[in-house]
Amino acid sequence: MKLRVITAVVGIPLLLTFVYFDFEFRTAWFERIPLFISAVGAAAAAGAWEFYRLGNNAGARPLTAFGIAWAVLFVVAALFNGEWTSSREAASYVDWAMAGLLGSAIVLPLVWVLIFQRDAWQQSWVWTLAGILYLGWMLSYYVMLRQLDEGRELVILALFTTFACDTTAYFVGRAWGKHHMTPAISPHKTWEGAAGGLLGAVAAAALLCFLLNLGDWALPLNYLEAVGMGCLIGVVAQLGDLLESVLKRRAGVKDSGRILPGHGGVLDRIDSLVFIGVIVYYFVLWVD
Repeated sequence: MKLRVITAVVGIPLLLTFVYFDFEFRTAWFERIPLFISAVGAAAAAGAWEFYRLGNNAGARPLTAFGIAWAVLFVVAALFNGEWTSSREAASYVDWAMAGLLGSAIVLPLVWVLIFQRDAWQQSWVWTLAGILYLGWMLSYYVMLRQLDEGRELVILALFTTFACDTTAYFVGRAWGKHHMTPAISPHKTWEGAAGGLLGAVAAAALLCFLLNLGDWALPLNYLEAVGMGCLIGVVAQLGDLLESVLKRRAGVKDSGRILPGHGGVLDRIDSLVFIGVIVYYFVLWVD
Protein backbone atom coordinates (compact mmCIF):
# COMPACT_ATOMS: atom_id res chain seq x y z
CA MET A 1 0.00 0.00 0.00
CA LYS A 2 2.85 2.40 0.83
CA LEU A 3 4.34 1.98 -2.64
CA ARG A 4 0.94 2.58 -4.26
CA VAL A 5 0.57 5.86 -2.34
CA ILE A 6 4.08 7.03 -3.23
CA THR A 7 3.50 6.25 -6.91
CA ALA A 8 0.22 8.20 -6.82
CA VAL A 9 1.79 11.21 -5.05
CA VAL A 10 4.50 11.42 -7.72
CA GLY A 11 2.38 10.42 -10.69
CA ILE A 12 -0.73 12.58 -10.28
CA PRO A 13 0.99 16.01 -10.41
CA LEU A 14 3.07 14.79 -13.36
CA LEU A 15 -0.07 13.59 -15.14
CA LEU A 16 -1.83 16.91 -14.56
CA THR A 17 1.16 18.72 -16.05
CA PHE A 18 0.94 16.62 -19.20
CA VAL A 19 -2.81 17.22 -19.46
CA TYR A 20 -2.63 20.99 -18.97
CA PHE A 21 0.14 22.27 -21.25
CA ASP A 22 0.30 22.63 -25.04
CA PHE A 23 3.14 23.11 -27.51
CA GLU A 24 2.50 26.15 -29.70
CA PHE A 25 3.10 25.70 -33.44
CA ARG A 26 2.49 27.96 -36.42
CA THR A 27 2.62 25.63 -39.40
CA ALA A 28 0.36 24.65 -42.28
CA TRP A 29 -0.56 21.48 -40.41
CA PHE A 30 -0.93 22.32 -36.70
CA GLU A 31 -1.45 25.40 -34.58
CA ARG A 32 -0.70 23.62 -31.31
CA ILE A 33 -0.03 20.12 -30.04
CA PRO A 34 -1.00 18.95 -26.55
CA LEU A 35 1.86 17.79 -24.34
CA PHE A 36 -0.57 15.05 -23.31
CA ILE A 37 0.09 13.19 -26.56
CA SER A 38 3.56 12.25 -25.31
CA ALA A 39 2.09 10.63 -22.20
CA VAL A 40 -0.54 8.77 -24.24
CA GLY A 41 2.07 7.62 -26.75
CA ALA A 42 4.35 6.37 -23.97
CA ALA A 43 1.44 4.53 -22.33
CA ALA A 44 0.48 2.95 -25.66
CA ALA A 45 4.06 1.81 -26.33
CA ALA A 46 4.68 0.42 -22.84
CA GLY A 47 1.23 -1.15 -22.65
CA ALA A 48 1.63 -2.78 -26.06
CA TRP A 49 5.01 -4.21 -25.07
CA GLU A 50 3.46 -5.76 -21.95
CA PHE A 51 0.46 -6.96 -23.96
CA TYR A 52 2.72 -8.80 -26.40
CA ARG A 53 4.66 -10.33 -23.51
CA LEU A 54 1.35 -11.76 -22.32
CA GLY A 55 0.79 -13.07 -25.84
CA ASN A 56 4.15 -14.82 -25.85
CA ASN A 57 3.38 -16.36 -22.46
CA ALA A 58 0.05 -17.56 -23.87
CA GLY A 59 1.79 -19.40 -26.70
CA ALA A 60 1.45 -16.86 -29.51
CA ARG A 61 4.27 -15.15 -31.37
CA PRO A 62 3.00 -11.61 -31.97
CA LEU A 63 5.02 -9.12 -34.00
CA THR A 64 6.04 -7.01 -31.03
CA ALA A 65 8.07 -4.27 -32.74
CA PHE A 66 5.48 -3.81 -35.49
CA GLY A 67 2.61 -3.73 -33.00
CA ILE A 68 4.27 -1.14 -30.76
CA ALA A 69 5.11 1.08 -33.75
CA TRP A 70 1.58 0.94 -35.14
CA ALA A 71 0.01 1.54 -31.71
CA VAL A 72 2.04 4.75 -31.40
CA LEU A 73 1.14 5.72 -34.99
CA PHE A 74 -2.56 5.52 -34.11
CA VAL A 75 -1.96 7.91 -31.21
CA VAL A 76 -0.06 10.33 -33.46
CA ALA A 77 -2.73 10.06 -36.17
CA ALA A 78 -5.31 11.32 -33.65
CA LEU A 79 -3.69 14.76 -33.97
CA PHE A 80 -5.22 15.01 -37.44
CA ASN A 81 -8.70 14.81 -35.96
CA GLY A 82 -10.65 17.82 -34.78
CA GLU A 83 -10.28 21.55 -34.97
CA TRP A 84 -6.56 21.68 -34.23
CA THR A 85 -5.67 20.78 -37.80
CA SER A 86 -5.08 24.25 -39.16
CA SER A 87 -5.80 23.84 -42.88
CA ARG A 88 -8.43 22.19 -45.07
CA GLU A 89 -5.66 20.57 -47.06
CA ALA A 90 -4.40 18.85 -43.93
CA ALA A 91 -7.91 17.82 -42.89
CA SER A 92 -8.61 16.30 -46.30
CA TYR A 93 -5.94 13.65 -45.72
CA VAL A 94 -7.43 12.38 -42.47
CA ASP A 95 -9.83 9.75 -43.80
CA TRP A 96 -7.33 8.34 -46.26
CA ALA A 97 -4.53 8.26 -43.70
CA MET A 98 -6.66 6.51 -41.07
CA ALA A 99 -7.97 3.98 -43.59
CA GLY A 100 -4.42 3.26 -44.75
CA LEU A 101 -3.18 2.93 -41.18
CA LEU A 102 -5.97 0.53 -40.23
CA GLY A 103 -5.57 -1.46 -43.45
CA SER A 104 -1.82 -1.82 -42.98
CA ALA A 105 -2.36 -2.90 -39.36
CA ILE A 106 -4.56 -5.72 -40.64
CA VAL A 107 -2.75 -6.77 -43.81
CA LEU A 108 0.97 -6.39 -43.11
CA PRO A 109 1.18 -8.67 -40.04
CA LEU A 110 -1.15 -11.16 -41.76
CA VAL A 111 1.19 -11.42 -44.75
CA TRP A 112 4.22 -11.76 -42.48
CA VAL A 113 2.81 -14.56 -40.32
CA LEU A 114 1.48 -16.44 -43.34
CA ILE A 115 4.99 -16.46 -44.81
CA PHE A 116 7.16 -16.91 -41.72
CA GLN A 117 4.89 -18.32 -38.98
CA ARG A 118 2.50 -20.63 -40.78
CA ASP A 119 2.40 -23.13 -37.94
CA ALA A 120 0.59 -20.69 -35.59
CA TRP A 121 -0.34 -17.79 -37.81
CA GLN A 122 -3.87 -17.29 -36.47
CA GLN A 123 -2.78 -16.71 -32.88
CA SER A 124 0.16 -14.53 -33.84
CA TRP A 125 -1.91 -12.36 -36.17
CA VAL A 126 -4.82 -11.95 -33.74
CA TRP A 127 -2.54 -10.97 -30.85
CA THR A 128 -0.63 -8.50 -33.04
CA LEU A 129 -3.77 -6.81 -34.35
CA ALA A 130 -5.49 -6.86 -30.95
CA GLY A 131 -2.56 -5.06 -29.33
CA ILE A 132 -2.63 -2.31 -31.97
CA LEU A 133 -6.36 -1.73 -31.63
CA TYR A 134 -6.50 -2.18 -27.86
CA LEU A 135 -3.56 0.06 -26.93
CA GLY A 136 -3.21 2.26 -30.01
CA TRP A 137 -6.67 2.92 -31.40
CA MET A 138 -8.47 3.01 -28.04
CA LEU A 139 -5.95 5.27 -26.30
CA SER A 140 -5.87 7.61 -29.30
CA TYR A 141 -9.32 8.79 -28.24
CA TYR A 142 -7.72 10.56 -25.28
CA VAL A 143 -5.82 12.75 -27.76
CA MET A 144 -9.05 13.41 -29.67
CA LEU A 145 -10.82 14.20 -26.40
CA ARG A 146 -8.06 16.64 -25.44
CA GLN A 147 -8.56 18.45 -28.75
CA LEU A 148 -12.21 19.24 -28.06
CA ASP A 149 -13.32 22.53 -26.54
CA GLU A 150 -12.73 22.28 -22.78
CA GLY A 151 -10.53 19.28 -23.57
CA ARG A 152 -8.39 19.72 -20.47
CA GLU A 153 -11.40 19.51 -18.20
CA LEU A 154 -12.84 16.52 -20.04
CA VAL A 155 -9.60 14.53 -19.83
CA ILE A 156 -9.30 15.30 -16.12
CA LEU A 157 -12.90 14.18 -15.62
CA ALA A 158 -12.28 10.93 -17.50
CA LEU A 159 -9.03 10.11 -15.70
CA PHE A 160 -9.94 10.97 -12.14
CA THR A 161 -13.44 9.52 -12.24
CA THR A 162 -11.80 6.25 -13.33
CA PHE A 163 -9.21 6.52 -10.56
CA ALA A 164 -12.01 7.08 -8.05
CA CYS A 165 -13.82 4.01 -9.36
CA ASP A 166 -10.70 1.86 -8.99
CA THR A 167 -9.89 3.18 -5.52
CA THR A 168 -13.36 2.85 -4.02
CA ALA A 169 -13.82 -0.61 -5.55
CA TYR A 170 -10.52 -1.69 -3.97
CA PHE A 171 -11.26 -0.39 -0.45
CA VAL A 172 -14.95 -1.36 -0.37
CA GLY A 173 -14.05 -4.81 -1.65
CA ARG A 174 -11.40 -5.26 1.03
CA ALA A 175 -13.66 -4.01 3.82
CA TRP A 176 -17.02 -5.58 2.95
CA GLY A 177 -16.52 -7.85 -0.04
CA LYS A 178 -18.11 -11.28 0.45
CA HIS A 179 -19.72 -12.26 -2.86
CA HIS A 180 -17.16 -12.98 -5.57
CA MET A 181 -17.93 -11.79 -9.10
CA THR A 182 -15.68 -13.96 -11.26
CA PRO A 183 -13.59 -16.26 -9.05
CA ALA A 184 -12.18 -18.13 -12.06
CA ILE A 185 -10.87 -14.89 -13.61
CA SER A 186 -10.16 -12.52 -10.73
CA PRO A 187 -10.71 -14.13 -7.32
CA HIS A 188 -10.38 -10.91 -5.32
CA LYS A 189 -13.12 -8.94 -7.09
CA THR A 190 -16.49 -8.88 -5.37
CA TRP A 191 -19.95 -7.53 -6.13
CA GLU A 192 -19.68 -5.27 -3.09
CA GLY A 193 -16.47 -3.81 -4.47
CA ALA A 194 -18.05 -3.34 -7.90
CA ALA A 195 -20.98 -1.47 -6.35
CA GLY A 196 -18.56 0.69 -4.38
CA GLY A 197 -16.62 1.45 -7.55
CA LEU A 198 -19.79 2.49 -9.36
CA LEU A 199 -20.86 4.78 -6.51
CA GLY A 200 -17.34 6.19 -6.27
CA ALA A 201 -17.32 7.00 -9.98
CA VAL A 202 -20.70 8.77 -9.76
CA ALA A 203 -19.67 10.78 -6.70
CA ALA A 204 -16.33 11.74 -8.28
CA ALA A 205 -18.01 12.82 -11.52
CA ALA A 206 -20.44 15.05 -9.61
CA LEU A 207 -17.66 16.56 -7.49
CA LEU A 208 -15.43 17.15 -10.51
CA CYS A 209 -18.35 18.77 -12.34
CA PHE A 210 -18.44 21.34 -9.54
CA LEU A 211 -14.66 21.82 -9.28
CA LEU A 212 -14.05 22.01 -13.03
CA ASN A 213 -16.54 24.86 -13.38
CA LEU A 214 -14.73 27.11 -10.92
CA GLY A 215 -12.66 30.10 -12.01
CA ASP A 216 -11.49 29.95 -15.61
CA TRP A 217 -12.33 26.27 -15.95
CA ALA A 218 -15.41 25.17 -17.87
CA LEU A 219 -16.82 21.67 -18.17
CA PRO A 220 -19.38 21.30 -21.00
CA LEU A 221 -21.66 19.10 -18.88
CA ASN A 222 -24.36 19.78 -16.33
CA TYR A 223 -24.67 17.76 -13.13
CA LEU A 224 -27.14 15.26 -14.57
CA GLU A 225 -24.91 14.62 -17.58
CA ALA A 226 -21.86 14.28 -15.34
CA VAL A 227 -23.66 11.71 -13.18
CA GLY A 228 -24.68 9.80 -16.31
CA MET A 229 -21.07 9.79 -17.45
CA GLY A 230 -20.01 8.64 -13.99
CA CYS A 231 -22.36 5.65 -14.28
CA LEU A 232 -20.90 4.71 -17.66
CA ILE A 233 -17.34 5.05 -16.41
CA GLY A 234 -18.14 3.04 -13.27
CA VAL A 235 -19.29 0.11 -15.42
CA VAL A 236 -16.85 0.29 -18.35
CA ALA A 237 -13.76 0.84 -16.18
CA GLN A 238 -14.44 -2.35 -14.23
CA LEU A 239 -15.12 -4.32 -17.41
CA GLY A 240 -11.77 -3.12 -18.76
CA ASP A 241 -10.09 -4.32 -15.57
CA LEU A 242 -11.75 -7.73 -15.93
CA LEU A 243 -10.64 -7.98 -19.55
CA GLU A 244 -7.00 -7.57 -18.56
CA SER A 245 -7.50 -10.16 -15.83
CA VAL A 246 -8.65 -12.61 -18.52
CA LEU A 247 -5.48 -11.89 -20.54
CA LYS A 248 -3.24 -12.37 -17.51
CA ARG A 249 -5.04 -15.56 -16.53
CA ARG A 250 -4.50 -16.95 -20.03
CA ALA A 251 -0.83 -15.96 -19.91
CA GLY A 252 -0.42 -17.43 -16.43
CA VAL A 253 0.97 -14.28 -14.77
CA LYS A 254 -0.14 -12.14 -11.82
CA ASP A 255 0.99 -8.74 -13.16
CA SER A 256 1.69 -7.52 -16.67
CA GLY A 257 4.99 -5.96 -15.53
CA ARG A 258 6.86 -4.33 -12.65
CA ILE A 259 7.57 -0.83 -13.88
CA LEU A 260 5.16 0.92 -11.45
CA PRO A 261 5.91 0.21 -7.77
CA GLY A 262 2.84 -1.08 -5.97
CA HIS A 263 0.81 -1.27 -9.18
CA GLY A 264 2.66 -3.79 -11.35
CA GLY A 265 2.96 -2.94 -15.02
CA VAL A 266 1.67 -0.07 -17.13
CA LEU A 267 -1.12 -2.30 -18.43
CA ASP A 268 -2.16 -3.07 -14.86
CA ARG A 269 -2.57 0.67 -14.25
CA ILE A 270 -4.31 1.67 -17.49
CA ASP A 271 -6.52 -1.39 -18.03
CA SER A 272 -9.56 0.39 -16.62
CA LEU A 273 -8.72 3.55 -18.60
CA VAL A 274 -8.37 2.04 -22.06
CA PHE A 275 -12.02 2.25 -23.11
CA ILE A 276 -12.92 5.34 -21.07
CA GLY A 277 -11.54 7.83 -23.61
CA VAL A 278 -13.88 6.38 -26.24
CA ILE A 279 -16.89 6.48 -23.91
CA VAL A 280 -16.31 10.07 -22.77
CA TYR A 281 -15.52 11.32 -26.29
CA TYR A 282 -18.73 10.03 -27.84
CA PHE A 283 -20.81 10.89 -24.77
CA VAL A 284 -19.71 14.53 -25.04
CA LEU A 285 -20.47 14.62 -28.76
CA TRP A 286 -23.89 13.07 -28.06
CA VAL A 287 -24.95 15.55 -25.36
CA ASP A 288 -23.48 18.58 -27.16
